[in-house]
Amino acid sequence: MRQIARSVRRVAVIGAGYFSQFHLHGWQSIPGVEIAAVCDADLEKAKTCAQLFGATQAVSCAAELFALPDISLLDIITPPASHAELVSQAMNLGIPTICQKPFAVRYSHAVALTELAENRNVPLIVHENFRFMPWYREMRKLIDQGLLGKIHSVAFRLRPGDGQGADAYLNRQPYFQKLSRFLVAETAVHFIDTFRYLCGEVTSVYAHLRRINPVIAGEDAGFIHFEFENRSTGSLDGNRLNDHVADNPRRTMGEMWLEGELGTLRLDGNAQLYFKPHHGTEKLLAYERGSELQFGGGACAALQQHVVNSLRDGLQPENTARAYLRNLHIQEAVYASHAQERRIEIDSFTPPEIPLNPVLH
Repeated sequence: MRQIARSVRRVAVIGAGYFSQFHLHGWQSIPGVEIAAVCDADLEKAKTCAQLFGATQAVSCAAELFALPDISLLDIITPPASHAELVSQAMNLGIPTICQKPFAVRYSHAVALTELAENRNVPLIVHENFRFMPWYREMRKLIDQGLLGKIHSVAFRLRPGDGQGADAYLNRQPYFQKLSRFLVAETAVHFIDTFRYLCGEVTSVYAHLRRINPVIAGEDAGFIHFEFENRSTGSLDGNRLNDHVADNPRRTMGEMWLEGELGTLRLDGNAQLYFKPHHGTEKLLAYERGSELQFGGGACAALQQHVVNSLRDGLQPENTARAYLRNLHIQEAVYASHAQERRIEIDSFTPPEIPLNPVLH
């Protein structure tokens, strides 16, 4: 896509659910950016958010939002089923857009929306914020500085501890209970992107998924093995029921080990980073861990500032729709691996037209 310098001054936000607070706080913190409007089908929720975060107005439908003058960026924070239609409208109106993942439920629809954005030359960015968490930015910096040498493996143990019992997720994001595809499409896809950010391109996956909490429609636990282009490997061992040692189990959502020829980086549940040189003593590394009050140490604001800077300077931001398609491709391969009980090579795999729902035992 041809890059054009674009000033972001008036941001319109659609969606006033639980997670919108983190987006709105981010926009509120960026100098020179005005929250022009908050939109939600529940007008009272939109009004509450508008008042809390200083938005100019609140509206109750997308048509009202799209009719507002001089919107320089749209931020979509609605449930996944609504994304494709909203993105399509924004692209046809020429409004640069950030959309919460996945930006389309079907892979083929995501491809079509990406092509629409590129044909219209309208920026479309996926709000994939995990890679903007301060600890992963610090890890990437340390990798680039050569601290680890050649990377051997990455492992993440996902344990947010929020998925037990009949009332799991009801006080925060109740639609989680009804998702037919949950752990991978809702949560593990963040780590697919993070693993790629830290270790390079994924070439194959092997996965086994399961459901532990019977009130959840989809999978809430599983194991995924990754192979990378540089011949390193990765593993994601996840369940959303158990927690881990942390003051707030949702801050990092688990613990990570990143191993290289020169030593091991370890991320604990309090977002502290430790480095153990090969045959040496583990030491705590000092870095800025971000806000303890904001999701992911302020990852939303960091992503939003990155997008504002990139558009202003006419640069390509991270997590464009085109770049994000690879995450969705890998996600579909994970579901296929579970269904077929085999290792899937990514480049020889074509995502099915109808998304696979995992058969769980």
